[in-house]
Amino acid sequence: HGVTAQGVSAYPSEVTVQMVANFAGGGAAINQLARVAGAKLDVIPLDLDHPTGDFTIVPAMDEQAFLAAVSAGYDAVTKDLDLVCFGEMGIGNTTPAAAISTALFGGSAEKWTGRGTGVDDAGLKRKVVAIEAGLKRHADSLSDPLKIAAALGGRELAAIFGATLAARKNNVPVLLDGFVCTAAAAPLARLHPTGLAHTIAAHVSAEAGHRRLLEALGLPPLLDLGMRLGEGSGACLAVNIVRSALECHARMASFAEAGVSEK
Repeated sequence: HGVTAQGVSAYPSEVTVQMVANFAGGGAAINQLARVAGAKLDVIPLDLDHPTGDFTIVPAMDEQAFLAAVSAGYDAVTKDLDLVCFGEMGIGNTTPAAAISTALFGGSAEKWTGRGTGVDDAGLKRKVVAIEAGLKRHADSLSDPLKIAAALGGRELAAIFGATLAARKNNVPVLLDGFVCTAAAAPLARLHPTGLAHTIAAHVSAEAGHRRLLEALGLPPLLDLGMRLGEGSGACLAVNIVRSALECHARMASFAEAGVSEK
């Protein structure tokens, strides 16, 4: 993310590439959680050698880059899937998530902005200042959810947007992960009242804006564990909750079937 030039993350940008390689090698938390959940993990790198623009100065993505990322996510979701969870890795991406949330739902940037990877008070202030600068810089785009996503977002957020859209079209339910994933999908709710009707909030994270965003979207979370890892970790944990609910719904006997007396 180009906006990391504003000092909004506690980690350098190269960690993104290193962690994507770790996902591919099976060494990350999400690899273990997916295995336990019985979920297939696909890793989709998105032009990792070319950071997005610094949205305090220029749009994060032009139309071509935005649509390419949206298409990458859209094409990843096929009709044969029965449930999808989206995760992300992108150093600095809680700043775009907070910027998109502020642009879509209003309020001060400070209320939507959290510590992300663990920035100190000075880093938190830099995040707020960067978001305020981005909102001012792209004020002419803030009435259009798609322009907001392009100007203030990132490739992984755009891909999650596209994947969530494809899931809606293909009638595939989605477990939304944390703040970044929820913010990535949020423009769909602005584009159509039922844009996120196929989604369930897997959890509410410790990131400051996530609970506020879920409330704005009317999505109660299944879990509240104070998580903030990303990677799709919270969504993956919720898979077995969904699986358990389906098993009970499909296999439990009614009182009549079990010979249990009614009231």
